[in-house]
Amino acid sequence: MIGYVLRRVLNSVPVIIAASIVVFFGISSIGDPLAQVRRSPNVSESTIQSIVEAKHLDEPLPLQYLYWVQDAVTNAFGTTTFGQEIWPDLSRAAVNTLQLVIAAELIALVIAVPIGVISARRQYSFFDYGLTGISFLGYSIPVFWFALMLQVIFTNLYLETGVRVFYTSGLNSVDPGTGLAFLVDRLQHLALPIVAVAYVNVAAYSRYMRSEMLEVMNAQYLQTARAKGVAEKLVIRRHALRNALIPIATVVGLNIGLTFGGSIVAETVFSLDGMGLFFIEALNSRDVYSVMAFFMVTAVLVLIGNLLADLSYGYLDPRSRT
Repeated sequence: MIGYVLRRVLNSVPVIIAASIVVFFGISSIGDPLAQVRRSPNVSESTIQSIVEAKHLDEPLPLQYLYWVQDAVTNAFGTTTFGQEIWPDLSRAAVNTLQLVIAAELIALVIAVPIGVISARRQYSFFDYGLTGISFLGYSIPVFWFALMLQVIFTNLYLETGVRVFYTSGLNSVDPGTGLAFLVDRLQHLALPIVAVAYVNVAAYSRYMRSEMLEVMNAQYLQTARAKGVAEKLVIRRHALRNALIPIATVVGLNIGLTFGGSIVAETVFSLDGMGLFFIEALNSRDVYSVMAFFMVTAVLVLIGNLLADLSYGYLDPRSRT
């Protein structure tokens, strides 16, 4: 298993290098990174020249790329256009977003897997049709609209009853306290964004799970297990479920990185200090180096999601380790 993990990690290295090339040259090709700075009357020519020298903008693009990689590896992505360190803001935002993404993924899986299994076992029943309709509704509802509706509902609830169930913006109150009080306050702030992100994933995962369960339900090895007198619950849990989870592992692994990048919408609606706000602020300030850092962190998380999917494959199907 260790060799299997090492192979997967080593296979990720060329992908990271390729992603860094695409990110750097793709963003650099848009135009002059100092275009907005040059138009500002408050920035002197000497300041612009110092930025050019610090960022090696007078060098050819391949050399700029190598300097950027050096900064990314040794100096945690270096500094922004105006010399501020990128890593403190980036790491804080990434940690806050990971709390949202991991919680949303876990909740989505806990809800979606049983729904998919039950729908497959009761195919064409009222329960199956009802969940199918809810799933298609989840696919069709935009995240930003669903997030706004959650805000409206719980804001009106607070205004009418005076009871604060969940907060509709921010990560913490002004004075969140410490220990358990801090944890409760953070959960009250993250609950609605988690629901907004998880709802779409529940719809997707439950449909995948139903489809895979239907595919394996009538497989020959399940028929053999039933013929041997194995109880139906054990047939489902020990044989059908394990094999149906193999494709789901791939979907979840890929979706972790996509959810991380897609959390921009939910974080913007709920004013969360996460990667969404970091990305929007980087775009508004035209800071290409922060934008590059955002895309690279997202790419790394996609690769980590793929690695977790591969490890899940290795656990669920030992044949894939060879």
